[in-house]
Amino acid sequence: MMKTAVEFDKKNLLASGHRACGGCAQALACRMVLDAAGKNTIACVATGCLEVFSGPYPDPSWRIPFLHSLFENSAAVAAGVEVAYRALKKAPVNVLAMGGDGSTADIGFQCISGMFERGHNVLYVCYDNEAYMNTGVQRSSFTPFGAKTTTTPAGNRFHKKDLPQLAVVHGVPYVATATVDDYHDLQRKVKTALSIHGPKYLHVYAPCPLGWGHAGDMSIAISRLAKETCLFPVYEIKDGKLVSVVKIPVKKPVEEYLKVQGRFRHLFKKGVPTTEVELIQEIANQNIERFNL
Repeated sequence: MMKTAVEFDKKNLLASGHRACGGCAQALACRMVLDAAGKNTIACVATGCLEVFSGPYPDPSWRIPFLHSLFENSAAVAAGVEVAYRALKKAPVNVLAMGGDGSTADIGFQCISGMFERGHNVLYVCYDNEAYMNTGVQRSSFTPFGAKTTTTPAGNRFHKKDLPQLAVVHGVPYVATATVDDYHDLQRKVKTALSIHGPKYLHVYAPCPLGWGHAGDMSIAISRLAKETCLFPVYEIKDGKLVSVVKIPVKKPVEEYLKVQGRFRHLFKKGVPTTEVELIQEIANQNIERFNL
């Protein structure tokens, strides 16, 4: 029997009616993550684009217990929830901490580092849209080299912080990266992470049409280009060892990725690539060598 739209919607733990922009990869990724985690889940979510998804009371878009934390402390709140459940001897529950790149790489890093160091049984999910998107597209530590933001109008001069590797050196038993264009891979990694006791870190590449300057229907294509140009390696690390990498048999030049985004338009003055494009290609080349892509 064919299911109705309402029946399909009921199984999604992030429902329709949220206020994300059209084509928002963060909303898509969050929906995939929650559906993979299942109903026995509590989400502790930092202020940001995720937090404003909640619809009007009493019918929020979140169909699991949802705690809105401050911008910087979703990891600390999630750690507290995990400790409380253990102290009260409650049945096991999946505890997720979530945030964008600003609340993860910058102002939230202290809380994340503490959560990792103390060994809390929490999965931290970062939705990486490479800037502070909900406050005006300001640069974050995840903003890639050369990208234009409101605080780097001539292009970012710093290299992107490698937080997955920082999680590895913290001794986190499971660290992975993923993209929204391959939901099977993303959801498998969520389930794998939740099967492991201790802290886990999942870094999800999440294009932002508003901040990146691309059409809303291009988020999936841009996610694929990020992988095909080797600017975003997709891999898993268990107990400090690289156990899987998505290989790229036909690698594309970074120009194909850069030219479809407004935030990189200044790198092609009069249609001619600048030296910054060559530097970005070198970043991709280093990823190819490092991960044997």
